[in-house]
Amino acid sequence: MLKAFYQSLFFTTRFYALMGGIAIFFVVTFFFPSLLIVAQLLTAALLLLVMVDIFFLYQAGKQPLQVQRDMASRFSNGDENNISLKLVNNYRFPVTVIVIEELPVQFQVRDFRKKVFLKSGEEKDMSYTLRPVERGEYQFGKTNAFVRSLLGLSQRHIAPVNETTIKVYPSFMQLRNYEFFSFNNRLQELGVHKKRVIGHSTEFDHIKEYSRGDDVRTLNWKATARRGTLMVNNYVEEKSQQVYCVIDKGRNMKMPFNGLSLLDYAINSSLVFSNIALQKGDKTGMVTLAAQQVEVLPASNKKTQMNLLLERLYAQETQWEESDYEKLSVSLRSMFSQRSLLILYTNFESMTGLQRQLPYLRRLAKYHLLLVVFFENTELKKVTKDDVHTVEGIYRQVIAQKFAYDKKQMVKELTRYGILSLLTPPEQLTLNVVNKYLELKARSLI
Repeated sequence: MLKAFYQSLFFTTRFYALMGGIAIFFVVTFFFPSLLIVAQLLTAALLLLVMVDIFFLYQAGKQPLQVQRDMASRFSNGDENNISLKLVNNYRFPVTVIVIEELPVQFQVRDFRKKVFLKSGEEKDMSYTLRPVERGEYQFGKTNAFVRSLLGLSQRHIAPVNETTIKVYPSFMQLRNYEFFSFNNRLQELGVHKKRVIGHSTEFDHIKEYSRGDDVRTLNWKATARRGTLMVNNYVEEKSQQVYCVIDKGRNMKMPFNGLSLLDYAINSSLVFSNIALQKGDKTGMVTLAAQQVEVLPASNKKTQMNLLLERLYAQETQWEESDYEKLSVSLRSMFSQRSLLILYTNFESMTGLQRQLPYLRRLAKYHLLLVVFFENTELKKVTKDDVHTVEGIYRQVIAQKFAYDKKQMVKELTRYGILSLLTPPEQLTLNVVNKYLELKARSLI
């Protein structure tokens, strides 16, 4: 009991400042002996006030201050996650509480400190947000509360046992945002373009008046003769098609942007895209490629597919080795008998890197509809637009322009062999992939 008392008792800066002032006053009494009695009285008064302060802090029992941390059971990677702290003052007098959280080491936050004033019996909620940039387990320590009375000479340390481990999953918050806007038919506010989808299957849907852009081959001449205006047949949009997100986990996906690696951007995008594809009636699956290892989650449109995707994406990590695209093309050729849409998330920084993998990409595109998604280096793009006034700056800008030009050449090179491509900034990846998918559906290429 006595050990716990000593471990929880701390003195404040105010106490040490007063002690230092009294010490200096004692030095002065060496030159003015008549002031010694005053110094002694001040010392006694300070010690008495400290004892009174300690008595009031510890007379309230075991739970003078209730501290409770509330947060979600899992965090969303790359998003702001809210954590709330609930404080309840059970003292009979107002107190000042200093809260110091033991945050996970991944955040590298060592100066978390919040100060709050509580009246007697008052309850207050404090909140803060954390943005994880890595998937995995995060260990939260204790919530340390230091309670001070109005005297402010000492403080009592209260630390409830609330250590917990939180798992950080791919960005399910982004997924919920898309689901919410999709449910309310407001995806245009997020930047998703509404595509005019006309199915080319043999299942008839309805007849409507001809409008510019309709396929003239679907003209219904009998309906046209009856109505006296051009009428066209519409058919049901193709559904239950296989769509796979192929994620490259090689070293080229380790490059960071705004704290997240390219792999994390690809994972967050594939999660949102898969949910939209399921809503469109297609079957979604996932393929991961690392060195010579190819893992496949078969495409399905079951309700449990999103949970399977989330759990599979949670554990993915980049590798230092370069991915084997030959292994990928051979594996997918043997596993997939049905023509599918393959969205390959990868990155090429030079034409040489693309040329090395181009034969295998062409082989994939021969049997499937292949969309190669790679990333625009936004930092280099900023350099190309900077005003430079030195020779070194000119050299840097020319090199940056060369890299940016190579990216555009890669798009042309892929197009030359009939391979679809998407060059996008990392922060706009999800939006651009969803728009591209809707475009392919509208053109009935899948």
